[in-house]
Amino acid sequence: MVTLAEVAQHAGVSASTVSYVLSGKRSISATTRQRVEESIRELGYHPNAGARALASSRSNIIALMIPLRTDMYVPVMMEIAIAVATTARTHGYDVLLLTGEEGPDAVRRVTGSGLADAMILMDVELDDDRLPLLRGTDQPSVLIGLPADTTGLTCVDLDFAATGALCVEHLAMLGHRDIAVIGEAPAVYERHTGFAERTLDGLRARARELGLRVLHRPCEGGYDAMAATLARVFDERPATTGFVVQNESAVEPLLALLRQQGRAVPEDVSVVGICPDQVATQASVRLTSVAIPAQEMGRHAVEQLVAKLDGRGSDEVLLLAPELTVRASTGPVPSGS
Repeated sequence: MVTLAEVAQHAGVSASTVSYVLSGKRSISATTRQRVEESIRELGYHPNAGARALASSRSNIIALMIPLRTDMYVPVMMEIAIAVATTARTHGYDVLLLTGEEGPDAVRRVTGSGLADAMILMDVELDDDRLPLLRGTDQPSVLIGLPADTTGLTCVDLDFAATGALCVEHLAMLGHRDIAVIGEAPAVYERHTGFAERTLDGLRARARELGLRVLHRPCEGGYDAMAATLARVFDERPATTGFVVQNESAVEPLLALLRQQGRAVPEDVSVVGICPDQVATQASVRLTSVAIPAQEMGRHAVEQLVAKLDGRGSDEVLLLAPELTVRASTGPVPSGS
């Protein structure tokens, strides 16, 4: 293993000069810096992480808190996590993944141990019990998600309220007046998870403005749960012709059940999904959908966090505008409906 002293000897400088080049703590001439950096590359020198952390009070690690719950669509969560990890690496940071449902205890563990320089939190609830700890610490943090009160916080998310409104506007434009929303599992709403609540709020508000009727039914996903939910929808609102689905595991069961009932998509019923493009394009009927911009969310979160670590960032809320892609699952309301 190449040592710092060997780099110094190769570059013809003192060991302290190499250390200053690595830490940036002192101004070094451009010529000397270039010579040291060339020696580092040629020799393949990698500073010892532990020694570097002791010297700089930095671990160069970002903690990503991503509770992996059974009622959440894990592929989306992991796509965001991968975007966080790859973007962090370009800025010289590694990522520590915390996947347990520890809540405030996980925040205390990170802030109290020096495990990481900063935190990114996912699966944010409207009244998330981790937030008071974040507001009470100097350690930089970013939320991928939007709580009810964003004071003193930095957040990035898809604008889910606008997403819900966009879905219902599309169906209204096609003449649909009775809309059913197939939502996430009941536990997601019981926790008041931000993205699900905000989608519903935006959808309902826009539906009221447009004079549409909306029926919302949470669903565990899977065929049996979807069958029971669909039966309930048509029992309570027989005139339903438009569906908005915010539950990836319910998409294919819904389409299959509609086929079995003789309801053609989109001739009899239109379906809009809020889901990754891969889910929408691989469905048995290609779904009109609003995509989840997982990579952009992860990238923006890291960039905001690095800016805060460098003393450039400030508390702000970044909401990504939704984009609806029209495919084969939506069409005009059937005549006579």
